[in-house]
Amino acid sequence: MSRSRDNQDTTRGVSRRDFLRTGSLGAGAVGLSLAGVQAAPTKEVNCILLFLVGGPSQLETFDLKPDAPSDIRGPFRPIRTNVPGVDLCEHLPRMAKRADRFAILRSVHHLSAPIHETGQQMMQTGRLFRGDTEYPHFGAVVSHLRGDRGGAPANVLLPHVIGNTGVSISHGQGAGALGERHAPALKSAARRLALDETLDTRSRYGMNTFGQSCLAARRLVEAGTRFVTVNMFDTVFNNITWDCHADSGSLPATLDDYRTTLCPMFDQAYSALLDDLDQRGMLGNTLVLAMGKFGRTPQINPRGGRDHWPGVWSVLFAGAGIRGGQVVGSSDRLGAEPRDRPTSPAEVAATVYTALGIDPAMTLNGEPLVEAKPVRELF
Repeated sequence: MSRSRDNQDTTRGVSRRDFLRTGSLGAGAVGLSLAGVQAAPTKEVNCILLFLVGGPSQLETFDLKPDAPSDIRGPFRPIRTNVPGVDLCEHLPRMAKRADRFAILRSVHHLSAPIHETGQQMMQTGRLFRGDTEYPHFGAVVSHLRGDRGGAPANVLLPHVIGNTGVSISHGQGAGALGERHAPALKSAARRLALDETLDTRSRYGMNTFGQSCLAARRLVEAGTRFVTVNMFDTVFNNITWDCHADSGSLPATLDDYRTTLCPMFDQAYSALLDDLDQRGMLGNTLVLAMGKFGRTPQINPRGGRDHWPGVWSVLFAGAGIRGGQVVGSSDRLGAEPRDRPTSPAEVAATVYTALGIDPAMTLNGEPLVEAKPVRELF
């Protein structure tokens, strides 16, 4: 069994010619050279979705419970942020200095099966799929309604599609009835997209697949792409991911991996992305959404990990009219269920569409996009 931490840079020595030869963005898409690209002159809102495959523990990231019993609160301490009264995990120090730029929704939950695919579907479409019916991903809807721009595909996924997460059903990242022309253009060579950036910029994001994919996402939005999804991982097996069962078999991640690998990797890339978007005047018209598809059990399991728990977890929103520096909703004292402002995946989806200037109640193929209202407190 291998435990890959994916923290090595593979971009050194890649020539610009190699990038231009391999850098097409999927079948039928136009190859892009991103050198010198400036932010697109438009008031339309773009989106970068950071999909945290595996499902981060709320208790080790954005909603610590330091006063809970030891078998619930976990091993990490909260630290203060630059927003009074808002704390984060001690292993997210860069985010703590930028808490005024993002909002935390701490009361997301659902009542469906606690499996990866259920949450993947609901969190990226607002609906649980029925039989052969697949609902379109946010990016596919944006592609359908607004189309490509400036030669760039409207909807792009980096760096790989989600593979095996346990059950062989849809992961919710396709176009459904909208058709393949609105499915995400795939860009597996994400790190070559950062080739024109300085080593300092690339290093700020982190010399790993996730960090370089976040940098590539910013470059794509600058080039005209409207919606970019970054899958932090493409499976939960035989790798270090947020899926921290602490299993000695194929699910090896532990809470200690949160300390050494996962939190630092996310902290670095997310903070660099917000910095760059803000400095380039793009944060106001780019929604940055960071989310998993469930939380983790409040009770630490006998192996020292945490298992699947859709009872409550946190989602991060930034940019595009989101009022940063606030927490909306809360969980109970054990981080087990919402205490106030319980929020469904459908309400999260309605909030995403609202931020993008799309009416979530609009009819698509005879049904509303989402049967829920947005979380207005976030704006």
